[in-house]
Amino acid sequence: MTAEQILVIDAGTTSTRAMLFAVDGTSLGSEQCELRQSYPRPGWVEHDPEEIWRSSLACARKMVAQAGGAEGIAAIGITNQRETVVFWSRRTGEALGPAIVWQDRRTAAYCARLKDEGHEPALQAKTGLLLDPYFSATKIAWALENMEAVAAAGDDLCIGTVESWLVFRLTGGLHISDATNASRTALMDIHKGRWDEGLLDLFEVPRGTLPEIADCAGRYGETSLFGAPIPLCGMAGDQQAAAIGQACLAPGETKATYGTGAFVLTHTGDEAPLSHHRLLTTVAWQLEGKRAYAREGSVFVAGSLIQWLRDELGLIRTAAESEELARSVADSGGVMLVPALTGLGAPHWAPDARAALSGLSFATGRAHIVRAALEAQAHQTHDLMRAFAGDGAEWRCLKVDGGMVANDWLAQDLADVLDLEVERPKFVETTAVGAAMLAGVGAGLFGSLEEAAVMRGAVERFVPDMAPEVRDARLAGWREAVGKVLR
Repeated sequence: MTAEQILVIDAGTTSTRAMLFAVDGTSLGSEQCELRQSYPRPGWVEHDPEEIWRSSLACARKMVAQAGGAEGIAAIGITNQRETVVFWSRRTGEALGPAIVWQDRRTAAYCARLKDEGHEPALQAKTGLLLDPYFSATKIAWALENMEAVAAAGDDLCIGTVESWLVFRLTGGLHISDATNASRTALMDIHKGRWDEGLLDLFEVPRGTLPEIADCAGRYGETSLFGAPIPLCGMAGDQQAAAIGQACLAPGETKATYGTGAFVLTHTGDEAPLSHHRLLTTVAWQLEGKRAYAREGSVFVAGSLIQWLRDELGLIRTAAESEELARSVADSGGVMLVPALTGLGAPHWAPDARAALSGLSFATGRAHIVRAALEAQAHQTHDLMRAFAGDGAEWRCLKVDGGMVANDWLAQDLADVLDLEVERPKFVETTAVGAAMLAGVGAGLFGSLEEAAVMRGAVERFVPDMAPEVRDARLAGWREAVGKVLR
């Protein structure tokens, strides 16, 4: 049997999936398990690392069987929720406590103190990031101080983001992290490509607990958990993987992924310019030790807002119903929903902000609230577009992906509010495609990412069709609503 299929493990925030791809990008199968999140205190968000591992393994086994066995798989690629941090035993491989999720805000006061002490400019210069609970460093510092098993582990302690955890378990002990995930910890000097001693000292993180930083494509090792050995050949954080899957391979190309959160990346080539408008600079990928960079805007709540409307408020039965309800009314009836359920991300960076629903009257129905939730995605993206333009990175076209944009109404609303052409691939799960492209390069199936871009496939386009006065009125209402939340 010729091994030409690529297996991708996509360890997301609300679910874990395994997907099987042909080298031309055709999706050959998918298996998904929902992932439980726990909220032990207000602002705290945790996962069970063992559940992430069990789900990943179970989904992958289904796809290996569908491939006709491990012999049919040329390589494994991994993509994952970024910034979430896991703590485990080097000796047993078992988790030492809950994973602290990227959405978690427990270190907000710690970040504020470090800002007041003047640490943010130096941290931004080295990492391209800001002092915010979103990033891994303060989560690690908190765990080393407050999680008993972590604090007591000593030399047995391993720390890593989710892809690092999965690689360790798949290989039985390889402790590595790819450069994109490492760049989200606030511990890596993104210009030098290594852990920064000054930042390790600031957050009191022992260097020996951290993984080695690796390229995003290459032969890292292999797993024998599926029968015959399969090499692990590609890794990237989910947003960088999506940018690769969208073929944002030239400077200026921009993608937005609408999953649990919404994340916009503009490729900046081999330059890593710092933002003057509260955006981030991040590693887009690293190949053969050479890094490409991107400017990023991160919105914390996107698809999770629709999940909240479904699971907690009961306003919809399925996520797909949101499109039908949005189309059933002419507008939101003046309702504005600012989805700061875990604070506000870029460009505001207000971790203590709380969500607000305004403009209600007796004429308000559930369709207006659901439509306002969908409209919030375009409003938040518009805030990012203005910040990118302020940094001299104007968008010419926005390539969108993620589960939310299977909603045609939402894709059109983005084009209308941004007054910009929106391009959507026929296969919207480009995060997995990007991981497959990297694995294909690492396994030698492709000579370059440009060659691997054949996997992206066909696209659809949405062009603006909204009267300027309607757009202006909506954006004015949004600015007013956000202003109240930020007071």
